[in-house]
Amino acid sequence: MKKIIFALAFIGLVGCQQSKMGYVDNVKLMNDYNEKVDLEAKFKTKIEAFGKKRDSVQQAFQMEAQAFQVKAQKMAQAKAQEEYGMLQQMSQRIGQQLQAEEKQLQVSSQTEMDSLVAKVKREIKAYGTTNGFSYIFGGGDGGSVLYGSEADDLTDEITKILNDNYKK
Repeated sequence: MKKIIFALAFIGLVGCQQSKMGYVDNVKLMNDYNEKVDLEAKFKTKIEAFGKKRDSVQQAFQMEAQAFQVKAQKMAQAKAQEEYGMLQQMSQRIGQQLQAEEKQLQVSSQTEMDSLVAKVKREIKAYGTTNGFSYIFGGGDGGSVLYGSEADDLTDEITKILNDNYKK
């Protein structure tokens, strides 16, 4: 009888232990993470530079096309068509080159952002392991936490760790 009571008491104690849980507001975390802010600024600068380059290349091509139109009026029709074909090929090459550069910029941006997200996930996991959490959920827009008490919000703590590590 004593063994049964002891076993029930032990099961009750084990059953009463709750998992330690917390959540992170993903949107706030990423918006406050200095490395992400710097990464966005870096790519904004690259995108602006690309935009200026694209605009100047297109403007130069437009000027060449206008010059051709004036010149074509004085040419024989066969010669004008031949040069017009060359102008079209040049336009296609320029368009393809600009498109390839834009795609490369997008891929580079996405690769770095994916790496940053992976880094954040590793830091959250390390924080959870070090501090004895069974679960850390993602909140914010599209997150899995619809409500959580502020006491369980780990966003500021993890953001501070990430920003402190980024300064190094």
